[in-house]
Amino acid sequence: MLFHELVQTSHRVAETSGRLAKIELLAALLKRAAPDEIETAIAFLSGSPRQGRIGIGYATLQAAKPGHAAHAPTLDLARVDATLQRLANTTGKGSAQTKERLLGELFAHGTVEEQEFLLRLVMGELRQGALAGLVTEAVARAAGLEGGVVRRATMLAADLGRVAHAALTRGAAGLAAFRVELFRPLEPMLAQAADDVADAVTRLGEAAFEYKLDGARIQVHKAGDEVRVFSRQLNDVTPAVPEVVEAVRRLPLHDAILDGEAIALRPDGTPLPFQVTMRRFGRKLDVERLRADLPLAPFFFDVLYADGAPLLDEPYARRFVALAAAVPAEQRVPRIVTADAGAAEAFFQRAIAAGQEGLMAKALDARYDAGARGAAWLKLKPAHSLDLVVLAAEWGHGRRRGRLSNLHLGARDPDAGGGGFVMLGKTFKGMTDEMLEWQTAKLLELETRRETHVVYVRPELVVEVAFNGIQASPTYAGALALRFARVVRYRPDKSADLADTIETVRALHRREVGEP
Repeated sequence: MLFHELVQTSHRVAETSGRLAKIELLAALLKRAAPDEIETAIAFLSGSPRQGRIGIGYATLQAAKPGHAAHAPTLDLARVDATLQRLANTTGKGSAQTKERLLGELFAHGTVEEQEFLLRLVMGELRQGALAGLVTEAVARAAGLEGGVVRRATMLAADLGRVAHAALTRGAAGLAAFRVELFRPLEPMLAQAADDVADAVTRLGEAAFEYKLDGARIQVHKAGDEVRVFSRQLNDVTPAVPEVVEAVRRLPLHDAILDGEAIALRPDGTPLPFQVTMRRFGRKLDVERLRADLPLAPFFFDVLYADGAPLLDEPYARRFVALAAAVPAEQRVPRIVTADAGAAEAFFQRAIAAGQEGLMAKALDARYDAGARGAAWLKLKPAHSLDLVVLAAEWGHGRRRGRLSNLHLGARDPDAGGGGFVMLGKTFKGMTDEMLEWQTAKLLELETRRETHVVYVRPELVVEVAFNGIQASPTYAGALALRFARVVRYRPDKSADLADTIETVRALHRREVGEP
């Protein structure tokens, strides 16, 4: 298959508004793919190389991109994938020059459209409208199978490429081979947001309300004394978390898959900031020293497999009975079951007072829907917002092509003199089409200069931004960054000199980390 075919399909998907029409476009392409091209096509259509991150920065990409492009498409999908694999395998002395050469050769054989697609693919900025859910449905359509069958296989395999290959080459029989396997991590079940406790009670009725810990999601697999721990991204982090391994070895289960959180606590039991907990992950050296300085505590809230029995299809209430029978209370997330909004609100306030993020509300009859962000789990967090100033914006991709989308956000710094601002991060979330149109026109009126895809503007436009927390960050001059920032609304009633200051942000961060 020519790479050009996939690029053109991606563009058409991005420009198509109807979900079913997108699925048809994707399915038609997958039907044309050869067996050895399926996994690559799935990865590219989902917005990332099959190899994951390949260690190439924007400067290297720009240096590698030639000043010319091929007039006609000649690249095939296999060559692009093979080159990306060589890039991923290139490390050590001289690797930067080798990567630049390999990229340059690949770019030189690409058309303008192919070069642009490759650039965004490698940078992780390929927002083309072909989200994983759409690609999953397209696999089902192309293979002539029910969507639920493909979704379940993907849940079990945590690898849509493998599932697509099995579905398109062997049909239903190929998918039947995917089962719950110990030490093959499952995609974690995700939650939707609820407005507040009352909203959660209205939507779920009687439900379980659990503390939403500000820790790191873990999935732990156990077979006898062998225990392995996986991160939210399904990476094996076992060497970094020996406390979790030891705690699970002591449980009265021979075989198990547990879902939970690992969190670093202060001596009084309150949580340390999320970024402090994350220091323990991804480390293979000095683990014992880190363990002494920053011990982790595991807390579990679900069990997906117990002593030979898969529990994914069991209702949550039954899974919790199995969890409670195997995991002591001190290693379970605090929880109540109620249909009383007042009781749930009181529990919410207790969670916040304990330094946690908020609550999770869970339907008692819900199965474990791995990888899905369904309505059976709801997350409840206190609202934080700041009035910040837009410092720059980046041109959007896909449906946002031609509109300024990713905002650079800054807090006012009175000490800098001359109305200085300190950047706190970026966001493209929370914007309606109407807002995108308005802000593009407004920001172009304020434009001062451009650098590649970034438009810098006069710091005059104030925007209200909601966020989930503030973390230490070496990326920005103020050493702080907002977590999960999203636009609430613009504040035309406020001038930039009324925006929140960096000292306000620092004070919020100090409260989060428990400093005076």
